[in-house]
Amino acid sequence: MVFVISKDGKPLMPTKRHGKVRRLLKQGLAKVVNREPFTIQLLYETTNYTQPVTVGIDIGSKVVGVCAVTDKEEMFSAEIQLRQDISKLLLERRQHRRFRRYRKTRYRKPRFLNRRKEDGWLPPSLQWKVDAHVRIVNKLSKIIPITKVVVEVAPFDIQKVLNPDIEGEDYQNGPQKGFSDVRDYCLWRAGYKSELSGKTGILEVHHIIPRSKGGTDAPSNLIVLTTQEHKMLHEGKIKIPKSRLEQIKVFKDAAHVSTIEQHIVNKLKQNYHVEITYGSITKERRDMYGLEKSHRDDAFVIAGGNIQERASEWYFGKFFRRQNRSLHKANPIKGGRRPINTVKQVNGFIRFDKVECEGEKAIITGLRSSGYFSISSLSGEKISDSVKYTKLRLIERAKTLMFERRERATCSWLKPRVSVARFHEIKTAHSRSFKRSTICFTMDNWFSYFYAYTAH
Repeated sequence: MVFVISKDGKPLMPTKRHGKVRRLLKQGLAKVVNREPFTIQLLYETTNYTQPVTVGIDIGSKVVGVCAVTDKEEMFSAEIQLRQDISKLLLERRQHRRFRRYRKTRYRKPRFLNRRKEDGWLPPSLQWKVDAHVRIVNKLSKIIPITKVVVEVAPFDIQKVLNPDIEGEDYQNGPQKGFSDVRDYCLWRAGYKSELSGKTGILEVHHIIPRSKGGTDAPSNLIVLTTQEHKMLHEGKIKIPKSRLEQIKVFKDAAHVSTIEQHIVNKLKQNYHVEITYGSITKERRDMYGLEKSHRDDAFVIAGGNIQERASEWYFGKFFRRQNRSLHKANPIKGGRRPINTVKQVNGFIRFDKVECEGEKAIITGLRSSGYFSISSLSGEKISDSVKYTKLRLIERAKTLMFERRERATCSWLKPRVSVARFHEIKTAHSRSFKRSTICFTMDNWFSYFYAYTAH
């Protein structure tokens, strides 16, 4: 699918006529404005007729599903990874500023309570995720004429998940009621002794999943140990039993989605016609059409997809850090001097440039002034830790949001241009004739391979 922009920058309907696109580029009547998704801009006047396009958004804390459909076909499908390093970077910045104040302004008065939070304030990590969802829709609106945006909201009742029978005043009478803090509750739960050995003495509370790796202060993520056991655990001499690890319940992502979804809807309503659907409706439709759970298929259903022809390709996207304004490196070297952080560009390459190395596409993840770089795939798998710049060919400059096109798997006994509803009818009518030996491939989802059953 090639996306098209008019001469004055307005999005037109995409095309599959690749031959015509090549002729327009060769004759100088169009130019390439984006590589992934491949987009051209016409250099001559043309009509601006478009069809209604609906965009479905599957809100996520780590991965966002996006899909754009018309009445007849799917035009765009993507799964986009969000950044998870915002909190860590803010913590580092706070530490650097605090150390600098200790060195430069020893007698500076504390000023940590002189800020008033505005109404609707969100923590920076959540605010970034809200802005990222809006940014995705805005980027899509530049290449597709969006008529309507449908957003799935799914508020999570975490207390109901933990206790399905909870109701009324039980929400106020949780297990930690009557305790001063979570540490007192964990000590009482353990009987004021170690949960590993049963020993008493000086007790400490340990985070099973560290806070730096996404762990929380939930009681299920805390274990009571003696001081000696706590030290041995950090040294790797003892390990927490697997049975205890299985008891950890993390609802961090669910809490994030419940917090940001209404902010996303309100922001999108400022520029688009927005409709809301619910997770229960999406699940019902997904089960009806035999779809497996995935973000891009959920987005297809959210957008109203049912009988549309699915696209033969989808996009994997990922957000990257765009700027690093640190003047010095964090760790001082011998003599207490901090090295200057000056390696921003080497031999014309910068960090997160998309390059080609021996026929394989990669992202530059590490620069060295010697000209040897570290490269990885867009999804994060390391390709090489030291490759010379002369073996790299620049494909695309680093951007905040990078895409990679991926093909859908097909099979020889599938025929194109058969609707989802028709495939569902065929599957139901021939359910007895469907044998395991017939399914010769792993189904990513039913919609991806819905085209036809040759026995029909």
